[in-house]
Amino acid sequence: MEKKLFLLDAYALVFRAYYALIRSPRITSKNKNTNAQFGFTNTLVDLLNKQKPTHMAVCFDTHEPTERHTDYAEYKANRQETPEDILIAVPDIKRIIKGFNIPCVETDGYEADDVIGTLAKKAAAEGYEVYMVTPDKDYGQLVSEKIKIYKPGYQGGDVEIMGPEEVCDKWNIKNVSQVIDVLGLMGDAVDNIPGIAGVGEKTAAKLLAEYETLENVVANAENIKGALGKKVVEGRDLAILSKKLATIITDVPVEFHEEDFKVKDWNKEALKEIFGELEFRTLAKRLLGEDVEAVAGAASPADKKAAAGKTLQIDLFGNVIGGEEEAQPTPVIEAEDDAPSFSTLKKLSDVPHEYSAITGADAVNNLVQQLSSFDEICFDTETTNIDANLAELVGMSFSVKPGEAYWVPCPAERAETDTILAAFRRLFDDPSKTWIGQNLKYDLLVMKWYGVEFRGKLFDTMLAHYVIEPDGKRSMDQLSAKYLGYEPIPIDELIGKKGKSQGTMRDVALEKITDYAAEDADITLQLKEAFTPLLAKKEVQRVFDEVENPLLRVLTDMEFEGVRIDEGFLKAYSQELEKDAIEAEKKVFEIAGVRFNLASPKQLGEVLFDKLKLDASARKTKTGQYQTGEDVLLKLAAKGHAIADAIITFRELTKLKSTYVDALPQLINPRTGRVHTTYGQAVAVTGRLASNNPNLQNIPVRTDRGKEIRKAFVPRDANHILLSADYSQIELRIVAGISGDENMVNAFKSGVDIHTATAAQVFNVAVEDVTKEMRYKAKSVNFGIIYGQGAFGLADNLGISRTEAKAIIDSYKKEFSGIQRYMDDTINFAREHGYVQTLMGRKRWLKDINSGNFTVRGFAERNAINSPIQGTAADMIKLAMQKVHAAMKKAGMKSKMILQVHDELIFDTLREEVNELKPLILENMEAALPLPFGVPVIAECGQGENWLEAH
Repeated sequence: MEKKLFLLDAYALVFRAYYALIRSPRITSKNKNTNAQFGFTNTLVDLLNKQKPTHMAVCFDTHEPTERHTDYAEYKANRQETPEDILIAVPDIKRIIKGFNIPCVETDGYEADDVIGTLAKKAAAEGYEVYMVTPDKDYGQLVSEKIKIYKPGYQGGDVEIMGPEEVCDKWNIKNVSQVIDVLGLMGDAVDNIPGIAGVGEKTAAKLLAEYETLENVVANAENIKGALGKKVVEGRDLAILSKKLATIITDVPVEFHEEDFKVKDWNKEALKEIFGELEFRTLAKRLLGEDVEAVAGAASPADKKAAAGKTLQIDLFGNVIGGEEEAQPTPVIEAEDDAPSFSTLKKLSDVPHEYSAITGADAVNNLVQQLSSFDEICFDTETTNIDANLAELVGMSFSVKPGEAYWVPCPAERAETDTILAAFRRLFDDPSKTWIGQNLKYDLLVMKWYGVEFRGKLFDTMLAHYVIEPDGKRSMDQLSAKYLGYEPIPIDELIGKKGKSQGTMRDVALEKITDYAAEDADITLQLKEAFTPLLAKKEVQRVFDEVENPLLRVLTDMEFEGVRIDEGFLKAYSQELEKDAIEAEKKVFEIAGVRFNLASPKQLGEVLFDKLKLDASARKTKTGQYQTGEDVLLKLAAKGHAIADAIITFRELTKLKSTYVDALPQLINPRTGRVHTTYGQAVAVTGRLASNNPNLQNIPVRTDRGKEIRKAFVPRDANHILLSADYSQIELRIVAGISGDENMVNAFKSGVDIHTATAAQVFNVAVEDVTKEMRYKAKSVNFGIIYGQGAFGLADNLGISRTEAKAIIDSYKKEFSGIQRYMDDTINFAREHGYVQTLMGRKRWLKDINSGNFTVRGFAERNAINSPIQGTAADMIKLAMQKVHAAMKKAGMKSKMILQVHDELIFDTLREEVNELKPLILENMEAALPLPFGVPVIAECGQGENWLEAH
């Protein structure tokens, strides 16, 4: 049997896992970031399952300094502070590793590289195939026929295994021993290894091709001509030192004991415990075959000590910098840790409760009488479908006191259900009642199909939590665990797991569905009681009461209406796109001189860069294949390569066809013959609405072919026309309003085109002398600088030099100093308070704003700057939707608001109401949220026989 040893470079993989999820972090119910723990565990499990190692170990750096620090005090001195979340994660990861019965190996005075190098050599000598699991290129010096680098796939990429041939090809050297010679000559910025100033990788490889070793290069320094020879002479001592620093030590005092490293059965109890604490429920079920005991504890004292105590210096590659000094604790914002702490979660069997099934007319009437004496009623529905526009009502649950709830079954026969609903009509019609629910829009929409409208006030617990903690998870089960210490009955206990064999709530026995449905209403009522004081404490009551909660009725009406789709147009357009895609593909093959799979990035890269040699310096991905993304193709097209234009065209056509043109007809509701998108009101942390099935926010607008898809969205009949109204440059107007920048405020007040006005200021010319190119550059700065775009990004975006880009930005900051002041003040406010907010008081919590790691901190700072801008825009359109909706109802209009996309509203408008509706829309949109400093808010309205024409 083949003996395979996998040695994992712990910190390199931990950092990789953490940063892979930094834009969409995994946060537990107690606000603990588990990116690193989750990603590392997945990598470990993937290795065990797919590679089937016989032996394994995970190697860690320690806090102690190494000989390299003694030799060179500046070694790794430029490393960033370790993100606090990683410091907290490491103890968890060690527990996970030990739960898999895999040894953690570390030796004071040596780095993980050295430990891995030593173990690899010893194991190879005993006949093992050794795989060093790391993204670190320096390990190439250890590679042999028996020892290889194993680079796990990153963000969907492929695994890369590097033996001697691959290492030599990568470094352009003859043998792997020269890896340390290359590093000695060129240095390593990551580890702060100096090398020879001015010598890069290509020059190093060229020198070694002639002189073979660094020592020979240095010995022949006087024979090397020109400036290079002078550099070698001047840097010879640093080069020799650098080689030593880069050399991985292979005689660390660590032993390879076969039995200790053997892959064994897992300690399921230990894994169950740590997975429960980290809330890895799905992962636990997949790996352990059982539900974990849900634990809802806060970050442990050890976690907080790790975050605030002795700080490890580690970078993206995961190496720890040793040192005796105690680092100053980094302030950690504990912004949202307002939930009580629970050691374990209770279940229904653990708590006193009184849940009743209400059947028969007398029982129903008695319940209505009982509920009528309460001002607040928690309400929930059970149905046959997660799509409210297709669902049948199975029953309703009510709760008015914690621990008590009622289940009212509704038969499949519509007439019988209508009779039951009629008994509740006086409650539903009572304007003095407050109806409480979790994701209440779903219930409102289901009931609307049964002719029921709730006249009273609304309180959605999901939306309450959304404004309290916009980054959090907010399913009822998650909220219940976090705030109540309670685990509700899982749905699959009633109807089975997702899939073809899953039943519906109509199939569930009365006793079971009573407990499940009544529990939902009871828990939601208790969540309302938990959230009410938090809305006041967090000072987000206003945004809940005025922006989010009232929008429920508006979105319910919009989702109920839906939009008509022109299937005939889509069918014809699909055929047109297919024909044009075939033509584009044919053109690619003609230019390439070979047929290949155009959908394969690997084959495409080989054709473009190996066969056609379009770019000698073409970049490769981490998996070794050429990059062929849109940015690469656009640059090739700009250089006049016709094949790149054809590929871009082919990709656009095939994506439009599959993602939109062929997909839209599949979403037509059989009940209505219309498409009903579902709006996600509590998804985006900025407050923006999301939409699903279809995702309207992604309907293409950048290209003419993409815009054509909007022709498929049409009025309901010949008596209607579509109106489209949207805000003009609203985010820049908001920037002007919240920054108070004098020049930008005056530009908007004067009515001059803002990008022209900006160009005039930045380039110091009169408005009438602004060229098209100047305006284009100013527009890029306007939209880029407030989102953290620097000179590098602007240069890349405009195709100009970094020097010119920097000059433009510097001039912009000088002329619009108020915007720079806003950015500085906002970041300072966030550092002090832990959040930023919109004009309506919507908050974005930024727990990493004081992080000692500048990558993590920088991400938080960018969010600090743009969240008030995007969030205020989101608040404004939501307020506008309410005002327009109310005004249309007050006027008794038959026209309907049917879609919202970004800053645009679309109306299915009765032709005879067009002249009345247009000014009504514009007036209410422009008055929805006045901006400071008198910055005018402008909306524009168009009309047409389809969405494209109206827009």
